[in-house]
Amino acid sequence: MKKLISLILTLVLALSAFSALANEKIIVGTVTPGPHEVILEFVKEDLAALGYDLEISLLTAYPLPNPATATGDLDANYFQHKPYLEDYNAAVPEAEQLFPAIGVHYEPYGIYAGTKTDLKELVKGDKIAVTNDPSNETRALLLLQDAGIIKLPEGTGPDSAVTVLDVAENPYGVELIEMDAERIPSILPDVAFAVINGNFAIGAGLSPATDALLLEPLEGNGQTYVNWIVVRPEDKDAPFVEALRKVLFTQKVRDFILGEASFAGGVIPVFEVPEE
Repeated sequence: MKKLISLILTLVLALSAFSALANEKIIVGTVTPGPHEVILEFVKEDLAALGYDLEISLLTAYPLPNPATATGDLDANYFQHKPYLEDYNAAVPEAEQLFPAIGVHYEPYGIYAGTKTDLKELVKGDKIAVTNDPSNETRALLLLQDAGIIKLPEGTGPDSAVTVLDVAENPYGVELIEMDAERIPSILPDVAFAVINGNFAIGAGLSPATDALLLEPLEGNGQTYVNWIVVRPEDKDAPFVEALRKVLFTQKVRDFILGEASFAGGVIPVFEVPEE
């Protein structure tokens, strides 16, 4: 009996020691396969070396990751820019609001050819697809304004919330079609042009660097649309957040993002590499 008790105690101590040495699991959610998932996969081993096992949760639509992070089903998410997060935070109680912790990269919006290949070919009645969520619809309309296709009310900027109903001038008489961002690439054969976010363009086999007829510049409005790793406010200084920042803000990650062929020039790192 004493030997059995001794054996049990030994096993308990061994399991306790193993548990103490085991890595902590963190779950980060993102939307569809693409740059966010690829970047997270790239830093998995470096995170493990710091004591964290990263699990990437792929969700299917923009509205899903924020509530899942707020409830604790995810530790963090990585898919959105600040205007999108601000719209979410404004729509939920304070207890469900989230915090932008780590700004990593920027994916420029672009205007892509559908049934027509040159913006000069526009005629009355041509259809142009734009994203339908508030912050990104404003972004898409600003790009169409930059292209000279429409005019928005004076003073409209990235912090505005405008829709197709707010277009002040439409000299070409185009029809603006509002759609979920993830669906837009699939309807290119049915519209003259479409405004598509970088991750969905890349996922559809398009190259932002070479296929976009007009690409949103990082300077100016583009800086507003940096993609962030987002967490609950109480976790903004948590050790796992510091670990994520440490493994992401490196020259290795910058070089990877800029050199990754599948990103097709549509993913631009925005962070500074800390000096040693």
